[in-house]
Amino acid sequence: MKRYRNGEIWDFEHDVNMVAAAAHSNGGKNDSKFLNYGVNGRKVILGIDGGTTSTVCICMPLIPFTQPLPDPLPVLARSVAGCSNHNSVGESAARETLEQVMADALARSASTRSAVEAVCLSVSGVNHPSDQHRIINWLREIFPSHVRLFVQNDAVAALASGTMGKLHGCVLIAGTGTIAYGFTEDGREARASGAGPVLGDWGSGYGIAAQALTAVIRAHDGRGPETTLTHSILDTLNLSSPDELIGWTYADPSWARIAALVPVVVSCADAGDPVANNILHDAVHELASSVRAVVERLELCGEDGKDPFPLVMVGGVLEANRRWDIGNEVINCISRDFPGVLPIRPKVEPAVGAAMLAWNFLMRQCHQEALAR
Repeated sequence: MKRYRNGEIWDFEHDVNMVAAAAHSNGGKNDSKFLNYGVNGRKVILGIDGGTTSTVCICMPLIPFTQPLPDPLPVLARSVAGCSNHNSVGESAARETLEQVMADALARSASTRSAVEAVCLSVSGVNHPSDQHRIINWLREIFPSHVRLFVQNDAVAALASGTMGKLHGCVLIAGTGTIAYGFTEDGREARASGAGPVLGDWGSGYGIAAQALTAVIRAHDGRGPETTLTHSILDTLNLSSPDELIGWTYADPSWARIAALVPVVVSCADAGDPVANNILHDAVHELASSVRAVVERLELCGEDGKDPFPLVMVGGVLEANRRWDIGNEVINCISRDFPGVLPIRPKVEPAVGAAMLAWNFLMRQCHQEALAR
């Protein structure tokens, strides 16, 4: 283990160990190994959900494998940071964000890296085994050698947040970006969408807002119908003319900044604007198509198309917005093709799902090692 580039991020560990040493000398445990675990001498697990908009890290105690995971899970600390998608902000900035959010969570729980038993990092932009290997190698530089490290796409943690850590079914994420991801009980997996805005994350917050901005420009040019999106978007951005949208867009074309206009599109659709309504209907079609592709490839619905399977729905785009409920419309589309679909709106956030995955992965590895002895 080394401090990597940001040694100062981990300086808190010295203070934590000093407090732990003082506590143990005043009647606590005498076993020296506990002094490196933090003030409470407990082992912990880290679950991280890294997305294009924000990154969340959860620190939870290591629950004995002889016990089922409690509901709700005990959370020792929660920390939030910015974007950690390396495709959006670059490798260096993404790593700095991830390292900071993990350090913050451990500091808030009065724990150290030596107390960590497992880390599950679920981050958008992990699209290939080479991405996993690269990130695991980087994490290995930060954590002690005993720590088990698991790296997944952020969709995997989102699925686990709705299934209590069980990897079976399909998850649809629609926030700034979008992806559909599925697992079978025998371990097969498939995905659809999630390639980023350049390659067409249609149905995502970015996709919806980008279509709205395009509609405003087309209306201004005379290439498209008039739309109330023009006044609403200009008013929201404090601009006076559609011509100014060009400068606003390219001054900072970050995905999350564009996606923040989705509520404006929904409001215009609620008010009856046909252009805005068409944009949202297109989004529903694209999102349902992504789910349909995953379900059919994995045959989650069975041979007759009627077998039950969980569909976990995650992301701001899928939340109910006034009369326009994109998530509910997607479910209605999917239900027509797959009547056995079981929609799930998770009660916990994806970072908690990542922590449950870390616990399940660690338990499986420990059992396999015990059988091999």
